[in-house]
Amino acid sequence: MYHIDDAEHQALKALRNIRNQLDYNPDTDMKVVMHSEGVDMMMTDYKDAATTAPLIAALSARNVTFEVCEITMKRRKLDKDKFMLEADFTPSGVVRLTQLQNQGYAYIKP
Repeated sequence: MYHIDDAEHQALKALRNIRNQLDYNPDTDMKVVMHSEGVDMMMTDYKDAATTAPLIAALSARNVTFEVCEITMKRRKLDKDKFMLEADFTPSGVVRLTQLQNQGYAYIKP
């Protein structure tokens, strides 16, 4: 599981790391949990979308899930229709991180 809370500094690095990990171990169950400024990477108007959107689409096709924090959305007044089709939503990003760790997922913060 990858934890993204700063898209500008983490998004591209994380996406490349995930691709590399799946290339080496294609059966990895991979999840990306985003909150705070990390959710920006999933927005259709993200400033680096020309670079990140194709990677997100390719990783989603490889069963990577991208979970966006709804608390962040509410705080920032963001609507679900502003996000890429690949975005899934979770009530709380921090709670989701804890749940996944309790289920045995490794925690990676790029």
